[in-house]
Amino acid sequence: MASTRMISAFTRNPRLYQQLTAPWKSYNLFGTPLFNHRLQPADSQIWRGLADKCDNKTVIKGVVVGVYSKEGEGKDVKMTSSGEKFDDRTQGKVSELLRETGLKGELGKGKVFMNVDAEFRAVAVVGLGQEGAGFNDLENIDEGMENARVAAGVGARALQLQGCTEVFVDSMEYPEQAAEGSALAIWRYNSNKRKQDRTHVPKLDLYDSPDVDAWTRGLFKAESQNLARRLSDSPANQMTPTIFAQSAVDALCPCGVSVEVRSMDWIEMNHLNSFLMIAKGSCEPPVVLEVSYCGTAPEDRPILLLGKGLTYNSGGLCLRPKDCLHMYRGCMAGAAVCVAAIRAAAALSLPVNITAVLPLCENMPSGMAVKPGDVVTLLNGKTMGIVDVSKAGTVVLADPLLFAQTTYKPRLVVDLATVGYGVCAGLGESAAGLFTNSNFIAKQFEKAGGLTGDRLWRLPLWRYFKQLVTPNLTFDISNRGIGPASSCIAAAVLHEMVPCADWAHIDIRNVGMLTRHNPLPYLLKDRMTGRPTRTIVQFLYQMACPDSK
Repeated sequence: MASTRMISAFTRNPRLYQQLTAPWKSYNLFGTPLFNHRLQPADSQIWRGLADKCDNKTVIKGVVVGVYSKEGEGKDVKMTSSGEKFDDRTQGKVSELLRETGLKGELGKGKVFMNVDAEFRAVAVVGLGQEGAGFNDLENIDEGMENARVAAGVGARALQLQGCTEVFVDSMEYPEQAAEGSALAIWRYNSNKRKQDRTHVPKLDLYDSPDVDAWTRGLFKAESQNLARRLSDSPANQMTPTIFAQSAVDALCPCGVSVEVRSMDWIEMNHLNSFLMIAKGSCEPPVVLEVSYCGTAPEDRPILLLGKGLTYNSGGLCLRPKDCLHMYRGCMAGAAVCVAAIRAAAALSLPVNITAVLPLCENMPSGMAVKPGDVVTLLNGKTMGIVDVSKAGTVVLADPLLFAQTTYKPRLVVDLATVGYGVCAGLGESAAGLFTNSNFIAKQFEKAGGLTGDRLWRLPLWRYFKQLVTPNLTFDISNRGIGPASSCIAAAVLHEMVPCADWAHIDIRNVGMLTRHNPLPYLLKDRMTGRPTRTIVQFLYQMACPDSK
């Protein structure tokens, strides 16, 4: 994962890193703080008051260090190598405080100590759990890497809430993962808050480690996921198809990625009729983005990404319940993840060609809206009956999926969409649902999810479900099908559009939108997640460098 073949663009061009990080900083992103209350900062109210009185130019430094859990009764917790050096720097004050407070090194639990060091006004000591943790086959996750993300994220967020403007993070033996956890944890969606009410996002630095390349890779991946979070979390009136297209251009073009913005005339000329059936109900003009990243020889066949881009999904004439209408601004999470993943791939200079097709529109009720029971003829000659307009995801993706395969001749196809509630009921927010016709692709995604901590779980793509979407006497395919297995049925509909290519469909309805239950410690509750951006990036790396470990 941290192979030297994944060359950091930062080391090749220092200015590129500034260009890549600038767009996120300009948004002053905000989210509801999810502070781990197990961290109990000493004199927190006094320190917060001091921080509030400081002007914006004052630099307040903090440092996050990790400790491992006790190995037995009567033994002290063991600090990381960087933590031990910091303890020596303070003449043993940190270890003494740990003994006094009884910190046991449990994962995600810790303390914040003030005025221990002259340079670092606040020190967050966070538990890493058991030392030497590795890959857990039962959990399908690398616990050592995930523990570093959790501890770094909890510590960085604690210091952020204490008013630190610059946070140094212990590598915790996994600098890339520590960068991911801390950068994800301090991110906020701030653009619609007054400046005085915004949560400040501190600067992050690596503490006492020479592995700057790995740290920078982690920042690239985390900031890409933060881009997906911003795109998904923006209100629908501030993230229309046109605005999304402009945001994609702003994010990708500085990285050398080609972005073509296709308007209504092009869409009609290429007969993307299923897409237009949904788009015509809204006054917002539809857009199709064609994104191309060339990381190897131009003649090499690309990996095709397809992202569902419903910037708002009201359900059309099959209107959704009013209590949850606000959250359906996140139905473009699939397109947001595609943009973010390609940005990370370009920043990391992955040796692979990637193409993405992103159909962007709104699903709204109006006199022009598609009606339940309408039928559309697809590019492959089959007819699709739109029985349920609220299940517009498969309709929006059908013709673009057929068009992209014919145009780009990809080596494999991956589509990401929020389509079925079945993954919510079956998997909760633990893992995205994976449907694929290739065992090889399934194993690669399983490996990628285990390394990133953002897992995918394979679900069945059986003929049984195909029989549920093709029973009607008046048309070939139903967009709703029969029965309660909504995610499996949606995958079966999309599988009809993939005649022979290696293909994976990732249903992110449960993980890509609002996080409600047991969120990852380095993400925020009741905010959009940007998942599974880092898993897609890791998968692309594995496909680009199959021989790397």
